[in-house]
Amino acid sequence: MHLVFIHGPLAAGKLTIARELELITGFRLFHNHLTIDLVTVLFDFGSEPFIRLRESIWLNTFAEAAKSGTSLIFTFQPESTVPTSFPEEVVRVVDQHGGHVVFVELDCPEDEIEIRVEADSRSEFGKLRSLPDYRRLRDSGVFDYPDMPTPNIRIDTSLMQPQEAALAIRLCLQQGLTL
Repeated sequence: MHLVFIHGPLAAGKLTIARELELITGFRLFHNHLTIDLVTVLFDFGSEPFIRLRESIWLNTFAEAAKSGTSLIFTFQPESTVPTSFPEEVVRVVDQHGGHVVFVELDCPEDEIEIRVEADSRSEFGKLRSLPDYRRLRDSGVFDYPDMPTPNIRIDTSLMQPQEAALAIRLCLQQGLTL
């Protein structure tokens, strides 16, 4: 079982690339907004119950996938409501059940993020689409997060198309792991 853990800033193209990767690997896609949308029905974003339930869903999903040998692609935007121990917990849970985590870091220049944030494609899951709101949240530190684990691959999404990025990730998987 492999967990491809795709992380990066807002509007870097995580879900778009994950969908492309799903097509060429057959891995299941468990993107961040599936959990966020579920938990915000019950609790306000960032509240203590929200944080506990969100992390529980994430970790239990990874554990069950690892136990059953189901490879996943997970998208994640580091931000201040996520406990700093989360990436280590993901590795622990997946390793405990015989799986392997592959960290994929997406990067995108700030000027490109500001263009992408208002894209129509971001409306599908109620993603943030307001440039003024993005700037306010960014400047207030909401997106600050300690360094993530060293990535197996780093991709600047302003330099390649989503299909090319997915192929680069698949190549990384093939070179480092047995699919």
